[in-house]
Amino acid sequence: MKKIIHVDMDAYFAAVEIRENPSLKGKCVIVGGPPNSRGVVSTCSYEARKYGIHSGMSSHQAWKLCPEAVFVHSSFNIYKEITNQIRDIFARYTDIIEPMSLDEAYLDVTENKVGIEDAAVIARRIKDEIFDTTKLTCSAGVSYNKFLAKIGSDLRKPDGLVVISPENAQEILFSLPIGKFHGIGKVTAARMKKLGIHCGADLYEWDLKNLTKIFGKAGQFYYQVVRGIDNRELITTWEPKSISCEHTFNTDIFDMEDLTGALKLISQRLSERMIRKNLAGNSLVIKIKYDNFELQTRSCPLPEFTCDAQTLYKYAQQLLVMNWDCKRAVRLLGLGLNKLDNRECGSDDQLTLL
Repeated sequence: MKKIIHVDMDAYFAAVEIRENPSLKGKCVIVGGPPNSRGVVSTCSYEARKYGIHSGMSSHQAWKLCPEAVFVHSSFNIYKEITNQIRDIFARYTDIIEPMSLDEAYLDVTENKVGIEDAAVIARRIKDEIFDTTKLTCSAGVSYNKFLAKIGSDLRKPDGLVVISPENAQEILFSLPIGKFHGIGKVTAARMKKLGIHCGADLYEWDLKNLTKIFGKAGQFYYQVVRGIDNRELITTWEPKSISCEHTFNTDIFDMEDLTGALKLISQRLSERMIRKNLAGNSLVIKIKYDNFELQTRSCPLPEFTCDAQTLYKYAQQLLVMNWDCKRAVRLLGLGLNKLDNRECGSDDQLTLL
């Protein structure tokens, strides 16, 4: 049986800002754009979360919920430096590490460098070493697969440590609200509640045939995880599946000429990123976010693998013209390339749009 640990830093960016400026301790700290900007909340302290503030919310909306909140800009250089310290700690115990982001990772300690059989002991040591090194807390989940380890790390935040074993997995999953299942988002949770599925015990009553009939391939995932089944291995190396660039406007844009001008710049930036990585793609995606935060994405195939700025702009412009609702203002515009391949895409062959 595998021994998996999921480590999740507690309110990471906000906690770092509080560490750097102790006068913020106990206050509603929001990391993101200022309230008079068009920025969004990156993360916030637990004090701010009591007001309903969460990641992805507009900074202005967060300010309306908590006018006394302290807004601070992201300090990504510091976050990355601390993350490297944390990953060095992980590497003392195992080389099988799957980073999910700057603030969370899975570790497989089935066979570990320190010869400790009890994964909970390793998790406790890691938590202690992270705090001693960074003065930051984290929560850890320990179990026999990734899904349950992730569930465990969420159960007792902040500074929690939960072990989910084959003996207690069913009890925990049955009592878990359906919206707390990792992989079940708000929309799916709402659909499930309409079907009478409010917790894991309700989900368990559904057979595989009916779950796949209603939810498609995801139905098989739901059927398995509520039974504590997750056979995924940790992924320690991977190639990017897509590369994208986007731009949030200072004011909402109503004019096609302004949008196409921005699209030129985004196409150039995307091309430059592809060139630096020696990658090309043959599927282009445009992202349009309207002033009410509604997001629209559309894609089209490209005639060949490319990272050429002119080609990207040509097809991006077509996608914009065909899909933009001209009666609505645009808040954000983005472009991405999918279906990537390593191709020679030297800058000498690229036509600049600037």
